[in-house]
Amino acid sequence: MSYSRRDLLRDATGAFAALALPRSLLEWRHADATTAPVDVAHKAAAWIRTAHQRTDAGITWPADPLKPDAIDRTFYNGTPGVVLFHLELAHATGDTRALAEAAQGADDLAAFIPRYDIAGLYTGLAGTAYVLAETRRATGDGKYGDAARRALTRIHELAQPTGKGVEWQGDVSNDVISGAAGIGLFLLWAEQHLEDRDAVALATKGAQRLVENAQPEHGGLKWGISPTVATLYPNFSHGTAGVSYFLATLYERTHDQAFLDAALAGVRYLDAVAVGAPTSYKIFHHEPDGTDLFYLSWCHGPVGTARLFHRLWLSTHDRLWLDRVHECARAIIDAGVPEQRSPGYWNNISQCCGDSGVGEFFLDLQRVSPRAEYKSIVERVEARLLSHATADGDGLKWIQAEHRVRPELLIAQTGFMQGASGVGTFFLHADGLRRGRRPFLRMPDTPFV
Repeated sequence: MSYSRRDLLRDATGAFAALALPRSLLEWRHADATTAPVDVAHKAAAWIRTAHQRTDAGITWPADPLKPDAIDRTFYNGTPGVVLFHLELAHATGDTRALAEAAQGADDLAAFIPRYDIAGLYTGLAGTAYVLAETRRATGDGKYGDAARRALTRIHELAQPTGKGVEWQGDVSNDVISGAAGIGLFLLWAEQHLEDRDAVALATKGAQRLVENAQPEHGGLKWGISPTVATLYPNFSHGTAGVSYFLATLYERTHDQAFLDAALAGVRYLDAVAVGAPTSYKIFHHEPDGTDLFYLSWCHGPVGTARLFHRLWLSTHDRLWLDRVHECARAIIDAGVPEQRSPGYWNNISQCCGDSGVGEFFLDLQRVSPRAEYKSIVERVEARLLSHATADGDGLKWIQAEHRVRPELLIAQTGFMQGASGVGTFFLHADGLRRGRRPFLRMPDTPFV
C-alpha cells in the first residue's frame, strides 16, 4: 500500500490505529440463518484467491488487489497473515485446497527470509517465523520448521547490544507491533515451540533495555514507541500496556521479580490516566493532544489493554486482574459497540481497529468467563460484518477505511489485521466456540488459550 501504518507513525498522525464448553455456548444462533460462519470464511477465501500471484517460490497476495505490485510480506497485512487464515480454515473444515494454498504461501515466505531487514512481530521476521512454524505443525513437512529456525537465527543476528540489554537492528522500537516487546513475546514462544535454548536469554536482554527506556510518570512507568516518535500511545499495540504485557509474560517464565515490578509500574501509570472506574476501564488514544479520543479495539483500546490484565491474573492469581478484564469489556459494551460508531470506532471491520477485533475479544472472554452480554456482542458483530460484506463473484470482501484520519480511503484488503483474512478467522473462531473446537492458532501476544 502506498500509505502504510508505518508512514502514519513516522508522520506522528496517530491514526492507529476439543474444548469442553457449557451447553449454553453450543446453542448460539447464527447471525444470519442463511449464512453459517464457516460459509462466510469460505467466501472470504474465495475472494482472496482471486488476488493471488505466483512467485518463483510459491504464491503471495497483495494487501490491496487493486495494487497488485504492492506485495507485503509482514504479518500485519501481508502474506503471513493470509497463510494463517488458510491454516485455520483447513483446521476447521478439512479444506485441503486451503491447506495447499497456505503451504504455497509459506514457500514464498521461506524464500524471502534473507530479504527481511527487521525482526518485528507484526512487521518482520518474528511474525513470519511464527507462521512458518505453524505451517510445519499443520502440514507435517519439516522444511517449514527448518525455515522458521532460519528466520529465528536471523532474529538473533539482528540483536545489537546496547546498555544492559539489546535492541534490534532496523527498528529500535519498544512496542508489540515492531519492537522489543513483540519480538520478546515471539522469543518466549520460540523457546517452547522451536526449542531455542537461547531465546529466553535474548528476550530477557530485550526486556532489560525496555526497563532502561522507561519514562517515570504518575508514580509509575510509561513507554513510547521509540526515540524518534514524539507522540505517545499508552495502549497495547504501541505503548505501555503492550510493553507491560511482555514484561509480565517474561516474569511468568523467569520468575524474575524485577520484570513483574516494571509491569506493575506500567499499570500504575495506566491507572492514573484511565477513565470509567470503578465499573469500566479505558485509556485515551495518544498524548499530548489526543487525550479525549478513545479507541475501542485491539490496537489502542480496551480489547488490547485487557490482555495485560489477563496476563497478570495468570501470573499472580489475584482476582483483581480478572475483574479489570471485565471492566475493559464493560467500557466497550457501554460505548454501544458494534452498532454505535464513534471517532475511535469508525468505518473499520478489522482485527486491529474494528469489529473483528472486538468480536475476537468477546469470544476469548466466553471461553474463560462466559456471560450472556458477551455472547450478544459476538452475535451482533457477526450480524454487522455480514451486513457490511460485499459480494464479489463467488466471494465476499469488506470495504473499509483502515485509517481514521483518511476516511475517504476506502479499500477491500486481503490481510489479517486489516482485511478479509482477519474477518474470516473471526467467523471460524465463532463457529469453533459453538462446536467445542479450539482455535488451531494463537498468536504469541495473546494470553487467551
